[in-house]
Amino acid sequence: MTSQSKNEVYYQALLNRDTAYDGLFFVGVKTTGVFCHASCSARKPKYENCEFYKTAEEALLVGYRPCKICKPLSYPQELPSDIQVLIDHVEQDPYKKWKDYDFRQIGVTSYTARRLFKKIYGITFIEYARARRLGIAFQNFKKGSKLIDQQVLIGYESYSGFDDAFSKIMGNPQQRKDGKILYGEIISTPLGNMLSLSDQNYLYLLEFMDRRALETEIDDLRKTHHYSIVFGQTEIAKKLKDELGRYFNGQLDQFSIPLYSLGTAFQKQVWEVLKQLPMGTTATYKDIARTLGDVNKVRAVGNANGKNKLSILIPCHRIIKSDGTIGGYGGGVARKQYLLKLEEKWANDVENR
Repeated sequence: MTSQSKNEVYYQALLNRDTAYDGLFFVGVKTTGVFCHASCSARKPKYENCEFYKTAEEALLVGYRPCKICKPLSYPQELPSDIQVLIDHVEQDPYKKWKDYDFRQIGVTSYTARRLFKKIYGITFIEYARARRLGIAFQNFKKGSKLIDQQVLIGYESYSGFDDAFSKIMGNPQQRKDGKILYGEIISTPLGNMLSLSDQNYLYLLEFMDRRALETEIDDLRKTHHYSIVFGQTEIAKKLKDELGRYFNGQLDQFSIPLYSLGTAFQKQVWEVLKQLPMGTTATYKDIARTLGDVNKVRAVGNANGKNKLSILIPCHRIIKSDGTIGGYGGGVARKQYLLKLEEKWANDVENR
């Protein structure tokens, strides 16, 4: 079934309010900014105003908020009242960075906020709040001058308050007089959505959207390196989409995207060594330190590896522990395992040709 025909089936399920499809897909409604279950009882949108997603998180990351009528985050059961309180608080203040004190203030335990939230529908509360913030920001990018509409949508009474909050995350491009603007685009991959940031000449960032350090990395680009970020496509991003597609299909082992690595001289040396690791191979921090001529810099190599903002293209996933086990990964161990297996298969296929 093609993507188009699948969406048509989903749309028919939406029109029929078919409960059998609840949890199989979520529909984002462009005209209202909400996402729903198939069985939602609200007035049905036109097909051209619908976007379909496999998970609630995907809908959140592109700016949709959960429908108050069908409560799509509650599938397959009604949400406990504590969790609904948390969701409501995010809608009231989506830019809030939650601390333990904040949970105590509203009478919610850390167990509810962290574990029960994930048990019910797959992501922690902190991940939900982060996805909601980023989703709102990306919607703002696409709406351009219509930021005032988003201000009303998420509950800010004054535009200035909303504008300040928005600028704290992504920067205000109107304040840039030196042309230092990066263009953000969401790229769909078999491992989930990724965010690319590029200008017309280089790629600056490529990360999975749910990476914990993503907001910190964006903040570093804004505050340390003085870039503003807007939503839009560049030729670099267009080429990146093509090459990532071929990579995941086992048809590409070398990326040709020009990279702009922002870091210290030592970090850049580490990243250059990582780029030289062939597909299907792995290395340890000690291996990298040895290549750089100083085996005592293992810790510094590890730090540089963790500071990499260009996932997959600078293949930090090829670093394993000294005992041969897989080790950690900023994008999650499951993704690291997938990437290593993908590359191992590619290398074996090449060897057997």
